[in-house]
Amino acid sequence: MAGPLLRSLWSNATRRSFSSQSSHLKSRFSLSSLRAFSAATASTAAAGAPSSSLDPNRLRNVAVIAHVDHGKTTLMDRILRQCGADIPHERAMDSINLERERGITISSKVTSVFWKDNELNMVDTPGHADFGGEVERVVGMVEGAILVVDAGEGPLAQTKFVLAKALKYGLRPILLLNKVDRPSVSEERCDEVESLVFDLFANLGATEEQLDFPVLYASAKEGWASSTFTKEPPADAKNMSQLLDAVVKYVPPPKANLDEPFLMLVSMMEKDYYLGRILTGRVSSGVVRVGDKINGLRQTDSGSEKIEEAKVVKLMKKKGTTIVSIDAAGAGDIICMAGLTAPSIGHTVASVEVTTALPAVELDPPTISMTFGVNDSPLAGRDGTQLTGGKIGDRLLAEAETNLAINVIPGLSESFEVQGRGELQLGILIENMRREGFELSVSPPKVMYKTENKQKLEPIEEVIIEINEEHVGLVMEALSHRRAEVTDMSPVPGNDGRTRLSLTCPSRGLVGYRCVFSSDTRGTGFMHRAFLKYEKYRGPLGNVRKGVLVSMGYGTITSHSLMGLEARGTLFVSPGLDSYDGMIIGEHSRDTDLDVNPVKAKELTNIRSANKDENVKLSPPRLMTLEEAIGYVASDELIEVTPKRIRLRKRCLDVTKRKSQSKRAKD
Repeated sequence: MAGPLLRSLWSNATRRSFSSQSSHLKSRFSLSSLRAFSAATASTAAAGAPSSSLDPNRLRNVAVIAHVDHGKTTLMDRILRQCGADIPHERAMDSINLERERGITISSKVTSVFWKDNELNMVDTPGHADFGGEVERVVGMVEGAILVVDAGEGPLAQTKFVLAKALKYGLRPILLLNKVDRPSVSEERCDEVESLVFDLFANLGATEEQLDFPVLYASAKEGWASSTFTKEPPADAKNMSQLLDAVVKYVPPPKANLDEPFLMLVSMMEKDYYLGRILTGRVSSGVVRVGDKINGLRQTDSGSEKIEEAKVVKLMKKKGTTIVSIDAAGAGDIICMAGLTAPSIGHTVASVEVTTALPAVELDPPTISMTFGVNDSPLAGRDGTQLTGGKIGDRLLAEAETNLAINVIPGLSESFEVQGRGELQLGILIENMRREGFELSVSPPKVMYKTENKQKLEPIEEVIIEINEEHVGLVMEALSHRRAEVTDMSPVPGNDGRTRLSLTCPSRGLVGYRCVFSSDTRGTGFMHRAFLKYEKYRGPLGNVRKGVLVSMGYGTITSHSLMGLEARGTLFVSPGLDSYDGMIIGEHSRDTDLDVNPVKAKELTNIRSANKDENVKLSPPRLMTLEEAIGYVASDELIEVTPKRIRLRKRCLDVTKRKSQSKRAKD
């Protein structure tokens, strides 16, 4: 009963217009390339920054959170331009090569801008559920959050996840309805989305202060934000000034004391060849200066433990797209520090008189695991340079140190179990490793189960699907084999012929489904997923994959052999590639595996010659990406990853041993 009344009071209280003010650029920062920290150490004076006051009241720490593809990174570009930063290219905050290639944000980034005598520390966060750990570890550094919601799509699965984390830490939210310039978005649709977001706030246990959130309307692509609904603001208001004014007005300054001893919780860590570890975090209290003696502390079961004593070698701050050196930093500010070699994410850096570490951030547990091992195929060592189990283990442990959402557990025979949030997250790790010259074999993902009260529990994910009406039956049939349950089905507002499905599905059922979904919907569907909870085991999955064609010959694949195998199924290889016993070369048209010989050459006689092979016309092979391969392999198969090739293979390469093992399993 209180919901409509609260909504009415909130609407009257928050629908106020912000005074439109022209953007006054306090300073311009010289552009430098996004290189390593050692190459970007311009002085503060050269950067043209205002006087370095340590007063925390001039600071505003804000995170930009949203569902994937709702416009966070584009919004950050426009804010940087508004505040005078020189943007070298679109998606300036995406500094990792894979981020630019795939158009997604993988890791959280921090930068700062100046606006009307205030310094705004902005944190850009990922939108994919697999990178939720990046969101969890940075929300503790800020006091406010800009919640970006697509005005056409409304709040989706990941919106709920990131908002729950923000509300848990007591952040003051600002709702920004993005993409209002689209033809399908009307004022009535925006009102409907506001109501949905308000209901989401209430369901997540928001306080009265958090429920009284301001609402702005924006088109990040066009570079403007407004306090009132409009599709075409006046020329002098086509900027982000009203959003920045709202941040200064509604986000409280950090509550910090400059007189207390220095304390900082490490939230991010990078490595530089010259400076060593670069620790990034928010200063909780006190002041730190270059040359100060500090300690590294960590929490243990018996209390706090000192792990290192060192001196501050360098203090830095990210301003716009550059990194500048600073002499001192005060409480409430977000800074980068060099000089320590032992502390990592979750540890505390403090003055020498402090002996108690700050509490570390609690992250949600991983949901899937994969086993990384040495590549032991007959073709091992041809492409890569990092081949041994020791080097693979060192690389994985270094990744776990900078990414707390990944756990690495050493196993038997130079293998390592890597636990993470999803196949996309682990796929990004594998892709980075192969680009660094690693060769490895990777097992299919396994879901991490729980047992409570002698009952088996499995991770359940919330799935939101938007598809054309003609594909609904095909998608629902495929998901029924994967133990999915439909919770809601409705038409998409403003899109005739489109249907939105809300489902809950086991994580194991969604492994490898994205590629199937894209094929079933002819590339027109959208699927978003996020971890929901652990629930009772829903039973075995239906038949979700056919058998495979397995090579039983070593050598070069020939056109003559593939011509006879095309009728057996879909091929993954083309003539001229190398093959070996146990390598998977295609998908069988039936549910059973079939052993074939793809290296068989045509016998030559006086009449037939090898040149006749040039006239053979084969269908193009199905080339798998790394993510598709991760979702495709079965429990008795492995992925062979090298810098140049991605191959599928059986765990046991010998055909005789595989047959005996299958007979033993049936008995």
